[in-house]
Amino acid sequence: MRLMMVRHGETPSNVKHVLDSRPPGPGLTELGRRQAAALAERLADEPVVAVYASVAVRAQETAEPVARSHGLAVEVVEDLHEVQCGDLEGRTDAAAHQAFSDVYLRWADGQLDLRMPGGETGEDIRTRYVAAVRGILDRHAGLDDGLVVLVSHGGVVRLAAEWLSDNVSASVAGTQLLANTGHILLEARDTDKGWHCLEWTGIEF
Repeated sequence: MRLMMVRHGETPSNVKHVLDSRPPGPGLTELGRRQAAALAERLADEPVVAVYASVAVRAQETAEPVARSHGLAVEVVEDLHEVQCGDLEGRTDAAAHQAFSDVYLRWADGQLDLRMPGGETGEDIRTRYVAAVRGILDRHAGLDDGLVVLVSHGGVVRLAAEWLSDNVSASVAGTQLLANTGHILLEARDTDKGWHCLEWTGIEF
């Protein structure tokens, strides 16, 4: 079985560089809708067995064309939302972006007790997100060939890739950004962590 974790399409907040993490949040821009349609085209010939999305509107709007092209419904899962920005929510200034990045990089390096100002700790995120993903995967256990698509958010899926797979380093998780509708592809393996990263938006591992 393979798991594709996808970042949502472009939103107005992305255009304006707003730290916007609180669901349900905005929907997609016109470009974001085109990106979602292109994602569905890229996955048209894949053996997609299920499509999941976070509670954020942007994730659901990105997931919908993929699900529709395979005759599926989008299943919304509560704990797949983005890293919560806390006191930085809604800000666009460089200082806020730097503060976010500083904490995020330390999470990727394993310092999960740190808290985003007014927001979550890394351990809070790992607990909710990994549990949600494992719950999804348990539903599809035994599938050798299927692809599960999970549409979520760039910050949290990079951390999740490090936590879930045996070959994603802290450096990769912390610095390899995902563009809108970029993806990380994992494959189930008989390893300690159970998953191996195959691809990071076109870059093979």
